[in-house]
Formats: sequence, structure tokens, C-alpha cells
Amino acid sequence: MARGERAAGSGGLLFGVGAYGAWGLFPGFFPLLKPAGAAEILAHRIVWMALLMLVVVAALRRLGDLRRITGRVWLLLAAASALISANWVIYIYAVNNGHVVDAALGYFINPLVSVALGVVIFRESLNRAQGFALLLAVAAVVILTLELGAPPWISLGLALSFGFYGLVKKVVPTDPRVSVGVEAGLAAPFALVFILVGMSAGQQAFLSNGPWHTALMIASGAVTAIPLLLFAAAAQRLPLVSLGLLMYLTPVMQLSWGVFIGREPMPPARWLGFALIWVALAVFTADAIYRSRRPPPAALTP
Repeated sequence: MARGERAAGSGGLLFGVGAYGAWGLFPGFFPLLKPAGAAEILAHRIVWMALLMLVVVAALRRLGDLRRITGRVWLLLAAASALISANWVIYIYAVNNGHVVDAALGYFINPLVSVALGVVIFRESLNRAQGFALLLAVAAVVILTLELGAPPWISLGLALSFGFYGLVKKVVPTDPRVSVGVEAGLAAPFALVFILVGMSAGQQAFLSNGPWHTALMIASGAVTAIPLLLFAAAAQRLPLVSLGLLMYLTPVMQLSWGVFIGREPMPPARWLGFALIWVALAVFTADAIYRSRRPPPAALTP
């Protein structure tokens, strides 16, 4: 491997660990924003992130990309904006209401949801290992449903919203940094109206809990944008298999936070559901690594 490739790989690894590690620490950040509710936190997260991304895109001299976005791509980016906003508000609600373990489960399930969406939407074929992994994931969800007395809606909501978000992003031919900025920009007017209406009615915590709380609410934009930018940098430098393996860092950190710091209950049935998900992910990951290292079939010679 050339020196430049090794440098790019090590840099990509640092970017990836930075992105997924930051996401793994989110359960410690969002409770600091109480007594603001999930909707208010989401609104501020969107507005301040949109302002930051405007600066970033301008600094990168990519504002001209906006003129080249077609109507179809604008619609896709609007869908992506709605999906990631839904994902964020579910996540904020989860970590601020003692459901960090459920959030971790959602991101453990997410890779398997992405595989299922590939089969349903893109008619991708499943091999035996992938099919077995999906069956294990379904069994885990059934066990968790029986244990909870209801489907794990938070976990499923996070997995499905982020899965469909990834599906939309797969077909958006826009620079990732520009698309993230556009997604925040499209949601920003709605978020700003929500903030202003709430402030006029005296129902916002933004300015009523001291300067430290206000500063943290503003910082939520940077806290949101920086991991996304690190992830975009990692995606440009790392193979997809390496990026996929790093992805498990986030839910592992979240699960550890929920169990050891949040002291959330983990009855045996819940551990069994998680164990089945982990086995499914191990099968899925081993299959992905094997296929990535297998040499391509030799071309037929006449």
C-alpha cells in the first residue's frame, strides 16, 4: 500500500471513530437540555445546524451546487429532511425519557433494516447468510414485543426512519456536505416558526433557564453537524466494510450508557432479544467481510 493510501486510511479511521464516538455520547448531551421538550430541542437543533452548514458550504465554495439541483433531487432532499427530523425527535425523546437502551437497539437493527429495504425496493437478492440474519432479527423483535407487551416502537421508529433516510441518500447525486446543509435548510423555516410561536406563548425553555442552557441549545447545532461532517470525510476515505464495522461503536456506547449509567432495566428476555440481534449482525458482518475479500470472477475468454 502506498504511503498516501495508508495516510488516507488512518485519517479515515480517525474521522470514523470521531463520528461514531460522538454519536455514542449523545445520551449524555441531550438530557442537559432539559426542561426543553423533544420538539423544542429538535427545532433549535435544526435552526442552529442550518446556520452552521450555510457557513461550511460557503467556506467550501459549494453554494453554486444549489443551482444545479433538479426538481426531482429537491423532492428527494425534502424527503430526507423529513426522515432525519423524525429520527432526531424520536431519539431525543428516547434519551431524555429513560429509553437509551431502546435507542441502542434501534441502531443495532438499522443495518438489517437497510438490507431488507434493499431487497424490497431495489430487488436485491439475499444470500443464505443475509436471509438467516434477517430471520434472527425478526425473532428478536418478536421476543422483545412479548417481553414489553407491545412492539418496541422507539427502536423500530429509529431503525426505519434512518433506514429510509439512507435509502433516499443512496439515490441523491449531491455532495454529502451540501445535501446535509440543504436538509437542515429545508426544515429550518418550520423549526423557526415553531420556536417563535412557542416563545410568544411563553412555552419555550430557550431563554428562561439561564445563559448556560441557552448556550447548550445553540451548541446543539454544532453537536449535530460535526459528526455528520466527520462521517462524510470517513466515507470518502474508508472501504464500506470498515465503515460498517465502525457503525456498531455507536449502539454499543449507547447500550453501555443506558445499562451502567442510566440503570435501565434489562430483564432476561431483553438480553435474549439483544443477543439474537448481535448474532444476526455477526453473521451479516462476517458475510460482508468474506464477500469484500473474495476476488472477482475471472472474465470469460473466447
